[in-house]
Amino acid sequence: MDKIRIQDDLFNSVNGEWQESAVIPDDMPSTGAFEEIFNKVELQLREDINEMSKNHSYENSHMEHACKLFEKVKDTKTLNREKMRPAYKGLDRINKLKDVTAFNRNLKELVLDGVPVPFSIDVETDLKDTDKHCVLLLGPDTLLPDSSYYRPGMEQQKAMMIGLCSNMIGALLAETKLSPEDQQLFLKDTLAFDEVIGSLVKSREEFTRYTELYNPFSTRTVSGLMKPVKVRKLLTDLFGTAPEEIIVGDPKFLKNFKTLFNKEAFVQYKHWAYVRYLMKATAFLSEHLRELGNMFMMALTGINKMPVPEKYAFLTTSGYYSEPIGMYYAHKYFGEEAKKDITDIAHKIIDQYRERISNNSILSDETKKKAIKKLSSIVVRMGYPDKVSPIYDKLVFDDKDSLLTVISKLGRIKREDSFSKLYKPTDKTEWPMSAHTINACYNPFDNSVTFPAGILQPPFYSLKQTRSQNLGGIGAVMGHEISHAFDSNGAKCDEKGNLNNWWTKEDFKAFKASTKAMIKEYDGYELPWGKVNGTLTVSENIADNGGMAVTLDLMKKTKNASYEEYFTQWAKVWATKARPEYLQLLLTIDEHSPAMARANMTPRNFEEWYNAFNVTKKDKMYLAPNKRVVIW
Repeated sequence: MDKIRIQDDLFNSVNGEWQESAVIPDDMPSTGAFEEIFNKVELQLREDINEMSKNHSYENSHMEHACKLFEKVKDTKTLNREKMRPAYKGLDRINKLKDVTAFNRNLKELVLDGVPVPFSIDVETDLKDTDKHCVLLLGPDTLLPDSSYYRPGMEQQKAMMIGLCSNMIGALLAETKLSPEDQQLFLKDTLAFDEVIGSLVKSREEFTRYTELYNPFSTRTVSGLMKPVKVRKLLTDLFGTAPEEIIVGDPKFLKNFKTLFNKEAFVQYKHWAYVRYLMKATAFLSEHLRELGNMFMMALTGINKMPVPEKYAFLTTSGYYSEPIGMYYAHKYFGEEAKKDITDIAHKIIDQYRERISNNSILSDETKKKAIKKLSSIVVRMGYPDKVSPIYDKLVFDDKDSLLTVISKLGRIKREDSFSKLYKPTDKTEWPMSAHTINACYNPFDNSVTFPAGILQPPFYSLKQTRSQNLGGIGAVMGHEISHAFDSNGAKCDEKGNLNNWWTKEDFKAFKASTKAMIKEYDGYELPWGKVNGTLTVSENIADNGGMAVTLDLMKKTKNASYEEYFTQWAKVWATKARPEYLQLLLTIDEHSPAMARANMTPRNFEEWYNAFNVTKKDKMYLAPNKRVVIW
């Protein structure tokens, strides 16, 4: 096989040899830099939790509860003996709802217990005043991975997915006490109800514009539009006092709610709720039911095997006790020397970003000043938080309960805790992800960046890597997250995370033009399995380019800088090998461009790429100067 030239394909030139030998685990849709670190961290923590459980030597009460849940999920002997039995109480509860009157009478408890209702209600940070909370109303999720599958032009994909989903639902309903005739009716009603949902709710692409989720409606108006649901009574029951205003994330859904839920459609809703509850419950029932409940997503992602019980137990436990487990991981495996060095890199990136904004030739001084104010206000969270959130003191359960009952009670505790915050100020010390997470993020609502201990290891970062390699790895990731403060969404929020237009009219017009150019650059980029959606991925593409721009500036100030090492490390970070089905799915639902596109598209916007490898017009990784887009 001829060696791939780096000038033609950075991703495959750097990662080709790895891809040939890389094996995707049977229970995963892909493998790569992120997944390999995740597997390492998971094995470390599984061993530690097993040891704690065996010796009853818990680090603290939080880890004791985590270990007990781990053991309970792992106890497949009990789960297989119980089969469907633990789910009958919840299923019968839904089936016994006679009409809308009974629905309204029980609505508070249905919401708190996580029983599927035809809308989503939660307490979130108020985007117009991030010191406060608000009530956010959204439509329910569709059975299919995205509502876009219900749109014109997607008929073939929709038919395929409906077929796969129907097979799963049919197999699950066959395990219940329903008659064969009722099983067919429940399936038919569920698909019909879901199709109406799909026609009303936003797609993933639309949800990426999160600033457009802020649509204030008076509670009186929402109550009128959502009849026969007694909205004000629900709000009073949940919060003591109903707020006068509700933030509606999807006005189209609200204005058409009556076409989805009314007295005539109630039975259809009830059958849909029954099936959705059943699908969710299977994760905490027998191994056979767990596998049936995963049939649809396994088919969509190409997975052919479920995780072994111990891995499944860890994933479940990590979901409910993420912060205590993350704190344990960070204190045991993350060194202070690394934290100090990585924090220094983060602040150097912010300082360099400040310089880039100051030298920006497009923006006016007025806008630059406000952009720098926002940049200077960014809070950097590195490694792990100072303390575990108070919610974990509440997450206790009775060992004698079934696993499904335990999970239901833990879920209710979390919902009650969230709802209790409505009239309290926001806590801006809370971390959005746990310390053992293999990722990083920007939180627009408090203008902070978070880099957990989990991601701060090779190939992203190491004290043993050169500074050029670390800048091409974790440095570009850090720059990426900081750039989200100024992406197509972040640019609409001020230094406190509030929705606030701090731009001059002309400057924002220029920014929107640059954003459109970024969409055009990526849109339709061809990969062996499909094309990139430039609109869906624009905010992430802006962030990728911003991260590379600022770290390439730092490279100019780095002693013995090697641009070859920088770009090679950038490509290693995106090393990925995935199943064909999963690659197809991500093109529709993932706001990030595929890894190959991220590795190959971003460098082409920067002169340093061309100089590092003598890239010319004859090379495939060449992009004409007038087509290169750099916003920040």
